[in-house]
Amino acid sequence: MLPFHDPALRYRSAPTIETERLRLRAFQLSDLDYFQTFFANAHASRHVGGPSGREDSWRRLLAGVGLWPMTGLGMWAVERRQDGATIGHVGFFDFLRECFPPISGEPEMGWILTPSAHGQGYATEACVAMLDWFGHQIGSHAIHAMISPENAASMKLAARLGFERQPDGLYRDQPQTMWRRPPA
Repeated sequence: MLPFHDPALRYRSAPTIETERLRLRAFQLSDLDYFQTFFANAHASRHVGGPSGREDSWRRLLAGVGLWPMTGLGMWAVERRQDGATIGHVGFFDFLRECFPPISGEPEMGWILTPSAHGQGYATEACVAMLDWFGHQIGSHAIHAMISPENAASMKLAARLGFERQPDGLYRDQPQTMWRRPPA
């Protein structure tokens, strides 16, 4: 059990969050197409581990689903309300990462959107909604983010969301920027 979470608040699946333009929802089997397309694209996936095939895409989708009943937090599919297209995935998690400095046991936040959704404010809209949900449902806790040093757009978003850059770290022998959002 994660120390920041009350087991009584566990969700069996992702709750739906709606914003003006987006629906954050539980993953569906049809989201495998989104995962496969995103993670097959070397340019799109370069900041999140690089390209991977169908098997790893399936495992990523399953991890997003399985986190909710196991930890009470997890991932959402980001669906554009206008046309129902899955344009990304976002969430809170603890992947028990073996990174330095260690963040295991603490909530981590991540956001990934397809390249066609970049530059339209969707990531900000989704992240603000998630943080609002987190504050109301989980409470006031520090939240971490780990961002590739080449991902300037995500670092800019992290700063806008109130994350503060920490000393850089390492994950899987790769340099990472480490971010922390103080308790609200």
